[in-house]
Amino acid sequence: MLFHQVHLTLPPWVHQAVDADRRYETDAERVGLAIRLSQLNVERRSGGPFGAAIFNEDGRLVSVGVNRVVPHHCSVAHAEMMAFMTAQARLGFFRLNESGLKYTLATSAQPCSMCYGATIWAGVDRLLIAARASDVESLAGFDEGPLPADWRGELERRGIEVITDLERDAACAVLGAYRTGGGAEY
Repeated sequence: MLFHQVHLTLPPWVHQAVDADRRYETDAERVGLAIRLSQLNVERRSGGPFGAAIFNEDGRLVSVGVNRVVPHHCSVAHAEMMAFMTAQARLGFFRLNESGLKYTLATSAQPCSMCYGATIWAGVDRLLIAARASDVESLAGFDEGPLPADWRGELERRGIEVITDLERDAACAVLGAYRTGGGAEY
């Protein structure tokens, strides 16, 4: 029999860890939330060392995501993908900015090749990145896949503003803790 349904979930602790009513005024606060989610995901051994959050133009939280690849046996359950899927379900648009509002994706690390592509199609207007892909590869041992040589320019040509290296040291600390804590098993 073929499976006809996929069920992906965020870990239960997310609801206690996130203040859904708070306004996140600055880019540092937005990326800080993504990093905090990645840290909790590692500490609670509920997935890989990645967190993401989507905010509307007023700084209100729309959705969050953490890496759930291993627990769900699903290669697409990356933090950004989880955040995109929950935001799209909540707002009722597969392109978030189709409503005319602007949206920001904050990530604890530069999106891999899959999440990079999804960022283009998901309808975000800004991308905030903490750790670099080279940090992910060297500190956590992940292969982030190929990106265009001018990946940032490709996003900006599509109207997506990119800001990098926000709270990079904090994000790198989580990546390092994941690897030294035996992360590949969760």
